Amino acid sequence: MSAEKKISPLFGRANFTWMLVGGLVMALGMVLMAGGKSEDPNVFDANAVYGFTRITLAPILIVLGLVIEVVAIFKKPSAQ
Repeated sequence: MSAEKKISPLFGRANFTWMLVGGLVMALGMVLMAGGKSEDPNVFDANAVYGFTRITLAPILIVLGLVIEVVAIFKKPSAQ
């Protein structure tokens, strides 16, 4: 009385591709937030620390990466 059911994978190839893209976008945001080192450690450069890249662009990329991850997880795999 056991019926054979075809078990489909939870995630498809497109899901894994989008997960990889989301991870790369988040990694890029982390790298941009870290920034570079100062030429002279005794001098504080407020423009380098509080610049557009570290304060605005990097957090936007991290949140965008998280949104891409959520979409990749909830996206239904295509029927094969």
